[in-house]
Amino acid sequence: MRIRTGFEITYECPQPTPMLLMLNVHASRHEDLETPDVVRTEPHLPLTQYHDGFGNLCSRLVLPAGRTVFSADFIVRDSGKPDPISPDAIQHAIEDLPNEVIVFLLASRYCETEHLSNLAWKLFGDVPPGWARAQAIVKYTHERITFGYQHARATKTAFEAHQERSGVCRDFAHLAITLCRCMNIPARYCTGYMGDIGIPIEGDVDFSAWFEVYLGGRWHILDARHDRPRIGRILMARGRDATDAAITTCFGSNTLAGFKVISEELA
Repeated sequence: MRIRTGFEITYECPQPTPMLLMLNVHASRHEDLETPDVVRTEPHLPLTQYHDGFGNLCSRLVLPAGRTVFSADFIVRDSGKPDPISPDAIQHAIEDLPNEVIVFLLASRYCETEHLSNLAWKLFGDVPPGWARAQAIVKYTHERITFGYQHARATKTAFEAHQERSGVCRDFAHLAITLCRCMNIPARYCTGYMGDIGIPIEGDVDFSAWFEVYLGGRWHILDARHDRPRIGRILMARGRDATDAAITTCFGSNTLAGFKVISEELA
């Protein structure tokens, strides 16, 4: 399968504004690129890049006062297969987890485990550990939250999403991640491209958020927003929560003046 992906994002700034971008495909998908994944700016601006502690490719630049447009348009090869299902994946004892996985058991900015731990054990304590428990958490989150862009709020945490029972894909991911961590399942936040391949059209394409859990010695993709395997995920960034995987971070006053995402299967 060949997937055309890209974006056009416009910002307006009243003064020169430093910005951090995570708009490139994750290094784990570089071998699948059929055409170059290059972030373009209008006007042309110099940028520098580095890899952060989670392996995400980050770009640094300073936006001038006025209007700046970021864009990309490229093709990625994909297997065309839905997310794998692993019903035999076991849950590890904490003492047996690799050192680099432990951080994904801890509370983070949007995943406040201290507020949901008692609830998690009440809901899932009797569910067999491992894949079954992770799936029970996905199902609960999917049914607990109502999706709607009007419910989006940049400061919303997992606990708030649970209480308000509404949110967008990042809120589904944050709540499921938090409940998994409460149940001693390492979980990390992911963001990237995922269009409507294999399902009825759901509306305008946007960047999507999902999560991964560490079971049976490896990471597994789960999606509480859709609660079913999907086709055509293209990972951009991952981390503890949306703080670590924000597609843009502005260090100053700005207005998001335009936003378009492309993710479509090519014949």
